[in-house]
Amino acid sequence: MLAQSRIDRVSLGCIHSKVPVELLRLLEGKDVLLGAIDVVSDTIESPEEVASVIRGAMRFVAARRIHPCTNCGMAPMDRKTAEGKLAALPHGAAIVRHEMRYQE
Repeated sequence: MLAQSRIDRVSLGCIHSKVPVELLRLLEGKDVLLGAIDVVSDTIESPEEVASVIRGAMRFVAARRIHPCTNCGMAPMDRKTAEGKLAALPHGAAIVRHEMRYQE
């Protein structure tokens, strides 16, 4: 089983993915590089979209093990688009951190 392997981190492209998010439960105890930015699309994700991907992963992975990132590096794209996409990452993560503080 993957959870019992010596692998410490797994990178998964999750936004707009056809892979069921439930498969994250197989990664118990692993750090997950969570692809919350789609590098194939020129559409800039909103912070709320990023937060939604993070929330979905938190159903199966401990929040402290989630590291939001892009789906697979950065593909060649317009600089303004890339900057917008990358700006959405910390803003989306901040939304979830804020929610978590108020749930405690």
